[in-house]
Amino acid sequence: MYRLARRYRFSASHRLHAPQLSAEQNREIYGKCNNPHGHGHDYLLEVIVRGEPDPATGLLLSVARLDRLVRETVLADFDHRYLNAEIEAFRHTPPTTENVAIEIHRRLEEGWKDALEG
Repeated sequence: MYRLARRYRFSASHRLHAPQLSAEQNREIYGKCNNPHGHGHDYLLEVIVRGEPDPATGLLLSVARLDRLVRETVLADFDHRYLNAEIEAFRHTPPTTENVAIEIHRRLEEGWKDALEG
């Protein structure tokens, strides 16, 4: 079993705020990340693929196709965006690092078969 890792960078802003919590609870849990005006981060996304290389080509997958999948399903929507307002998944869910990772995974998994196996 082999692994291939690719790294991608994007910048985005967000506000960590859970609507079901009080203003005081949000400030206590999220601290400065609860700033009503939001704040930005530079994110590093690492996508790791594992499997066996094709015996004929020696390739695990087409890196160009992987790059296109990430660019079209993640970077085009996330880079230089205000996540709370511009990504539907975060309109009612705080865009914590964990939730951002879950949403990115969902998007990649959804597009995987068509982009890389098709």
